[in-house]
Amino acid sequence: MLKPSITIPVINRSAFPLPAYATVGSSGLDVRANIDQPITLQSLERTLVPTGLFVEIPLGYEIQVRPRSGLAVKQGLTCLNTPGTIDADYRGEIKVILINLSQEPQIIQPGDRIAQLVLQAIELIEWKPVDQLNETDRGSGGFGHTGKQ
Repeated sequence: MLKPSITIPVINRSAFPLPAYATVGSSGLDVRANIDQPITLQSLERTLVPTGLFVEIPLGYEIQVRPRSGLAVKQGLTCLNTPGTIDADYRGEIKVILINLSQEPQIIQPGDRIAQLVLQAIELIEWKPVDQLNETDRGSGGFGHTGKQ
């Protein structure tokens, strides 16, 4: 098993364990719903679900909030604004925007694993204004430019 390469200070104000990797090869840590009562989401309804977690991310990193594939395929629940970004200077509670894309009401129970958190190094951009860009075979072809094959 890989050993952690970075330490992130965390406050856990939930009744649930800290996010954890589900398997040895997982890149995301499963995060849980910190709610007292079940939440029922109707079809196409969205809600903001608290996690009870507060983190101090080092400069040069972000934490991305991503959907859990099992939740999406089995219940039609997924995250909006995906991937969500938690910036290094944010100190508020981590919350997850969930939406029900199924045709039936879906219930989120206290402690359900609702999303995954992935630590990501970031690169800062320095813009270089130019008058012309290098040409490519694609050129300015946009969405669907390469066709359906």
